[in-house]
Amino acid sequence: MRAIHTRRFLAAGLAAGLFCLTACSSSDEPDAASNAGSDGEAITLTIGLFGDFGFEPLYAEYEAAHPGITIEERIAEFSDHHTNLTQRLATGSGTADIEAVEVGFISQFTATPDRFHNLLDLGADQLEDRWLDWKWQQALARDDSALIGLGTDVGGMAMCYRTDLFNEAGLPTDRDEVSQLWPTWEDYVATGQEFMAAADGKYFFESSGNMFRAMIEQAPVGVYDSDDNLIVATSDHVKHAWDLAVEAIEAGMSNQLTAWTPEWTAAFGQGTFATIICPAWMTAYIEGSAPDAEGLWDVASVPGGAGNMGGAHLVLPAQGENPEAAYDLIEWLTAPEQQLKVFQETGNFPSTPELYDDEELTQFSKEYFNDAPIGQIFTEAAQLVQPQYQGPLQGDVLTIIGQGLGRIEEGAQTPDEAWTQVLSDLESLA
Repeated sequence: MRAIHTRRFLAAGLAAGLFCLTACSSSDEPDAASNAGSDGEAITLTIGLFGDFGFEPLYAEYEAAHPGITIEERIAEFSDHHTNLTQRLATGSGTADIEAVEVGFISQFTATPDRFHNLLDLGADQLEDRWLDWKWQQALARDDSALIGLGTDVGGMAMCYRTDLFNEAGLPTDRDEVSQLWPTWEDYVATGQEFMAAADGKYFFESSGNMFRAMIEQAPVGVYDSDDNLIVATSDHVKHAWDLAVEAIEAGMSNQLTAWTPEWTAAFGQGTFATIICPAWMTAYIEGSAPDAEGLWDVASVPGGAGNMGGAHLVLPAQGENPEAAYDLIEWLTAPEQQLKVFQETGNFPSTPELYDDEELTQFSKEYFNDAPIGQIFTEAAQLVQPQYQGPLQGDVLTIIGQGLGRIEEGAQTPDEAWTQVLSDLESLA
């Protein structure tokens, strides 16, 4: 979910003691007692991420409180990160001590919990109430015997839009009035048609794939049912989302950009499109990619109701040789105090509901987004999310469908040809 420039387990008898070392002290201050490895030697903990999670200032704070521990961050592009992690887990070597997993891929890894340290054995069994219930559930093995990750952020959705482009197209620019334009996705497409009729060389959105994914993430059932059956070919909701995305493509609304590419990033600075699906983490990408556009972007509600797009967990591959030290670090990084700091710096929205009544979160706004009450907007968005079951290859399935829409955008296939190939590619994937 993110580009590089921003964002992007002990025996039961020891678990209680480990919990007390962390939870019995203020989680705002790294516990200095559990320094270095289990036998006191200096160690380096490696952490593999897709994009910048905003952890860098926290590393310095943690290292200062833990003499002997050095943290080494490795950042890769989104697709490369998950492909490499899958391959390294299969071959049994090459993973970092800590790896980030985006929500679209978490079910793929909870299906093989033996490849990860069980966080329930390292003290996480005492911390379940820290996270949104659905965020906690996403990282559990199917039989609930193991927890493979601790949640970082969540991606309750809003819609970011360019006020200057809306003004030029004769559309309202006030965020409440903009929200009223599109209670449904059909209304969003109708607004796009109005925008395109008045726009001069601009597009309504950057990628039909993100529009499609947002509609899917809002549905009670996505691309899998709860028995891990892939239902893309039979789901009325999937077909409706596909057809509406195709309608928008055929109306010329898409900038035909592939998310996370250099061209996609450059388009933010060039101001070539007017709207983008906007989980909280997207705000960091916009601000980082278009620093000269301060005050031109604002944040409205997303069509179609609540849904979650993105967010991540930190997991500990079983290859890691320092699971206790690695667990201490991720338990601290994902504590509410650290999640609040990350949100204020990067926009990644906390997955810890105890912050949702904290005015440091709810009263947070950003001048860049025309002083939009970002804290309030994304708190409400996160609280309204209804959990959706994530199937074992969720991320790959959404990628294949997005590629199909991309072929229509490029003119390489008709909608029927693209849909036929999507279904064929999904059969090969299974």
